[in-house]
Amino acid sequence: MSAVNATRTVLLGIETSCDETAASVVARRPDGSFEVVSSVVSSQIDLHARYGGVVPEVASRAHIERINPVVAEAMREAGLQLGEVDAVAATVGPGLVGSLLVGVSAAKALSLVWGVPFVGVNHLEAHLFAPLLEDPGVAFPLLVLLVSGGHTMLLGMDRPGGYRLLGRTVDDAAGEAFDKVARYLGLGYPGGPVIDRLALEGNPTAIAFPRSMLHDGLDFSFSGLKTSVVNHVRRHPDVAAADVAASFQEAVVDVLVHKARLAAAQLGAAGMSLAGGVAANTRLRARWLAAGEADGRRAHLPSLAYCTDNAAMVAAAGLWRLAEQGPSALDCGVDPNLSLTPAV
Repeated sequence: MSAVNATRTVLLGIETSCDETAASVVARRPDGSFEVVSSVVSSQIDLHARYGGVVPEVASRAHIERINPVVAEAMREAGLQLGEVDAVAATVGPGLVGSLLVGVSAAKALSLVWGVPFVGVNHLEAHLFAPLLEDPGVAFPLLVLLVSGGHTMLLGMDRPGGYRLLGRTVDDAAGEAFDKVARYLGLGYPGGPVIDRLALEGNPTAIAFPRSMLHDGLDFSFSGLKTSVVNHVRRHPDVAAADVAASFQEAVVDVLVHKARLAAAQLGAAGMSLAGGVAANTRLRARWLAAGEADGRRAHLPSLAYCTDNAAMVAAAGLWRLAEQGPSALDCGVDPNLSLTPAV
């Protein structure tokens, strides 16, 4: 058992799926709740901003340079000596293959040197554990909207580790649409935060952008919205960028919240939670709270630190997997296209 406290299991989580080098020490108490002991994230945004997006080779090289200092800092903040954990977990997919290999190789090496189990974690599943990091009283079933640069999914979570896919994007993810629109408008990278800030200065009803598939099941489509923004700006080159940003953002949020409410009703959800990078969007967070209040459901909003990629959620998922299924084999590989297979 852990050198910290024999009544809990302590795990070091490592996240390197894209452009964040992260490490976190998380403990799981006997009642199943989690305690984030430390969480360190080294962002690569400045490295990739000049290219307008993440460059895989640049990302993997930066991970190589930063992984050891980040892990050492996470252990130091936790008050632990190297090796004073019960297990090590790392994201094995989905993500950039080079980036994934850095984190998984480091985790396996530490597992061997420290003589503790290794746990491979699905990055998407890790996002589902974000609400549990701060609120052990989450009631199930829980409707989760996982919305990020690469994924937009509605999931029904019946328990930790037990979930079902209810809807997903058929083309662009919401975060991807934010990045593409921001790039077209010349606003820089990453697109989500800059559009969020600019939208505060604009009129969300100035432009009637389409709400694709609004009344067509629980799947999403944002490709047409992106095209509509481009066409509108071409036809009206003098339009205020703030109005475009606000109107575009409102269209995205309208669809996300509307479909999430439908899914929560169908699921009979006790609560509804946001997860993923786009969960940091201020308009989405405000509308999410309002929807929960209107529908009589508890609306969960992870802290901003747990919306974007982080290792605390990876560690939490790793702790659950370790307890329920045991360690992963050290010869397991990474899978850049790893899917979230429903498990109920």
